[in-house]
Amino acid sequence: MFNEKGNLLALLPLVIFVALFLGAGIISGDFYAFPVLVSIIIAAVAALLMNRKESLNAKVERFAKGAGHPDIMIMVFIFLLAGAFSGVAEKMGAVDSTVNLALSVLPENLIIVGLFIIAAFVSLSMGTSMGTIAALAPIGVGISNGTDISMPIAMATVIGGAMFGDNLSFISDTTIAAVRTQKTEMKDKFKVNFFIVLPAAILTMVILFFITAGNQSAVEAGTYDWVKILPYLGVIIGALAGLNVFVVLFGGIVLSGIIGLADGSFTLSSYFGSVADGMTGMAEIVILSVLIGGVVELIRYNGGIQALLYLATRKIRSPKGAQLATAGLVSSTNLCTANNTISIIIAGPLAKEIGDNYGVDARKSASILDIFSCSVQGLIPYGAQALLVAETAGISPLSIIPYAFYPILTAVCGLAAIRFALPKFTRAKAPKASTARS
Repeated sequence: MFNEKGNLLALLPLVIFVALFLGAGIISGDFYAFPVLVSIIIAAVAALLMNRKESLNAKVERFAKGAGHPDIMIMVFIFLLAGAFSGVAEKMGAVDSTVNLALSVLPENLIIVGLFIIAAFVSLSMGTSMGTIAALAPIGVGISNGTDISMPIAMATVIGGAMFGDNLSFISDTTIAAVRTQKTEMKDKFKVNFFIVLPAAILTMVILFFITAGNQSAVEAGTYDWVKILPYLGVIIGALAGLNVFVVLFGGIVLSGIIGLADGSFTLSSYFGSVADGMTGMAEIVILSVLIGGVVELIRYNGGIQALLYLATRKIRSPKGAQLATAGLVSSTNLCTANNTISIIIAGPLAKEIGDNYGVDARKSASILDIFSCSVQGLIPYGAQALLVAETAGISPLSIIPYAFYPILTAVCGLAAIRFALPKFTRAKAPKASTARS
């Protein structure tokens, strides 16, 4: 459907960005050794140097227009609030209370299945797979040391549960990016996404049950306070109810503060410090989103996006083909960048144009972007998630891959949903004009 070939040379800045990030990782053996912000700055300079028919001032203005696009800015605001909520809730003790409550009620013979469930809930609440892994990997090590369960199985279980929430959480940066680029709503994307990956989660728990049957854990639960879990429940319930995402996140921040101040976890000063720390923790992804927005706008103006769409859609003949192209785009980008959020920010605008031209529901497009990026991220041994658990457990990240049941099954369920046009739903209503809706 995209008949114009565009200008392949305009894609050079994107090629430079991926080559620097991927090349540095291959050479050094550490895909996070070369700062991603430096990569995108160099790509931005390359984009500004192209198209000599235009003045530098005009190109800078166009770059700024792309960087400041309303979708980018709304995404940035949500990133900042999500970071603030996650930071405040964690420092208030919500993560520890959630984990200890779960450990206290789980039967010892279901401990590895329980570890997956705990990781899934914590990541769904926190919106970050890395934060979940940092909190739960040491517990997974303790479970392995106290049972006959191998360390790679325990660590793969933590990653699987963490990627469940990374994919589905309302405050996950991948969800925010997928929803904003596809111009749909979080609760709608959640419902579609959830029913696609639910079979993967159930099958993962069944597999974990059978391969660890008979193991008893010696890990003891610590103290917990169920009140500290309320901010997480409030955010999940509020988002599912369709409340404005800014109201939901701001409410979570306030509720966490009230609970923390009441029980002495915070002073007023430390509370506001936690809010600031949470926002600061999102600085890299915020800056990256803005810069990528500017670079993509220049690439688009120079014909690069059209060229990429032409190449990606030459053999597409149906909505299913369009969905497979979206899955392939985000998966290949994730393999190159080792970052699922970056891959969605890059592939999202392309997926939107492909989806619009081939009649793909925006909810399904957003789900496909998030599902396949999180699946790949949970499988690559050079991803931050695998590297963190490997360092914590003292094992090779490659040893985890054979037991990465959830990321593998997620991709299988995603492909099945494309093949059999699942879930079945009517066309979504056009989103409201209010830009505060997400």
